[in-house]
Amino acid sequence: MNKLVLQDNTNIQDAISLLDKNGKGALAVVDLDNQLIGLITDGDIRKAFLNNNFNLNSIINNNPHKMSISSSKSQIVAQLKKIHRRHMPLVNNNNEFEKLYSLDEEEFNLKSNWVVIMAGGLGKRLKELTKDTPKPMLKIGKKPILEHIVEQFISFGFTKFILCVNYKSELIKNHFKNGEEFGVEIVYIEEKTKLGTGGALSLLNMQIKDPFFIINGDILTNINFNDLLNYHNKNNSDATMCIKKDLFQIPYGVVEKSSDNIFLNLVEKPQYTIFFNAGVYILNPETISFIPHNVYFDLPNLFQILNKNQKKCITYEIEDYWIDIGKKEDYLKANEFISSL
Repeated sequence: MNKLVLQDNTNIQDAISLLDKNGKGALAVVDLDNQLIGLITDGDIRKAFLNNNFNLNSIINNNPHKMSISSSKSQIVAQLKKIHRRHMPLVNNNNEFEKLYSLDEEEFNLKSNWVVIMAGGLGKRLKELTKDTPKPMLKIGKKPILEHIVEQFISFGFTKFILCVNYKSELIKNHFKNGEEFGVEIVYIEEKTKLGTGGALSLLNMQIKDPFFIINGDILTNINFNDLLNYHNKNNSDATMCIKKDLFQIPYGVVEKSSDNIFLNLVEKPQYTIFFNAGVYILNPETISFIPHNVYFDLPNLFQILNKNQKKCITYEIEDYWIDIGKKEDYLKANEFISSL
């Protein structure tokens, strides 16, 4: 019921009947060979009646936006939001109609916030896996880590990306290009030398007006980025660092003693709760001025500098799925997680 087969005797009543039955507000229009030739919406029908025009061929949009059936949901959603449309016909390589995707439950507003992804790492701990491939381009399932990160942000309406690249950057650039294929905007910062997890921000040559995200290019997480941004704004924060809770167990009996060496107590293999830096941040644009220009600089150091300058720095605990793909066992775990979905 998502398509109208256009024949010599097909009329506007046929279109209205199918639109009424499918309830999606749109129909793909195909020929007898199932070739996509157009799109018709309930809005097109209303306009036709207002103009007293009942010629079906003149009502059909013969040049609709369309995408490949192999496109991911996040890519389709991002493109629909970008062109401010609700419906996207999906076709195969032969232009045969496969499916009509409808953006009924999604918000249309695109976020203005930029997302900076630190994708210049060597991945030395992954050894042979990163010999010919930059770590962010290692595949988790069928897609590179970096593509998973981009799609996660897209799903929350963030479509403006800055990729900071260094090691084998051409592989990243060739995959993502300017982002158009993913329905997003992508610009690149090329690090001529290694600049750590924050130094590349000093090379920004564009004006950023809103709080922006920074995420390491080897992080996979299911965090709700809208919730994180709202938390940052609600707390009037200058810089927000995401943290993750972990339990650390000391494998020995811990002895408590006085300053004059009197035995007080012994706790066998105690557990302590710690919080570690999760490699996801939000910064206000003015914090960039505290980053030294074009030198190696790790982003956690910025929080210490901001604290000394009486800027408000807060933390946000991640309780969702999170993994840092730093070692081979992490890479294998991430693949297991993706394959279980």
